[in-house]
Amino acid sequence: MSLNNLDQLYRSVIMDHYKNPRNKGVLADNNITVDMNNPTCGDVIHLTMQVEDGIVKDAKFEGEGCSISMASASMMTQIIKDKDVDAAVQYAHVFSDMMLGKEVDDSIDLGDIEALSGVAKFPARIKCATLSWKAMEKGIGKDSDE
Repeated sequence: MSLNNLDQLYRSVIMDHYKNPRNKGVLADNNITVDMNNPTCGDVIHLTMQVEDGIVKDAKFEGEGCSISMASASMMTQIIKDKDVDAAVQYAHVFSDMMLGKEVDDSIDLGDIEALSGVAKFPARIKCATLSWKAMEKGIGKDSDE
């Protein structure tokens, strides 16, 4: 597949998550709620999660923001469901490395999240993409010191 076709595929995956977000809404029986915003561009995320016995049983989000921010939240809630909190945090670290243009372990299946890899070329958009991930880390008490 040519680079141009790959870019187009990634764009269509991002737009699909933006227009048809997965896990949009608020969990009624959540035990973690996190509100975060990106004052630089106005992205806002309201993340609710249900974590039991160290497992992310469910996660939903509401928010406003650009397509990258909202698509990233949709993808993030999909991939952390039914994972233990350490695995969820590992995904967040891998995602952060990808946003910083670092080499990412190929053995980790990122699924749709890989579509956001091109954001690394646009430093002003990295905070958009990482907002929901930072909210998740903060919610489960494992936020990085950034």
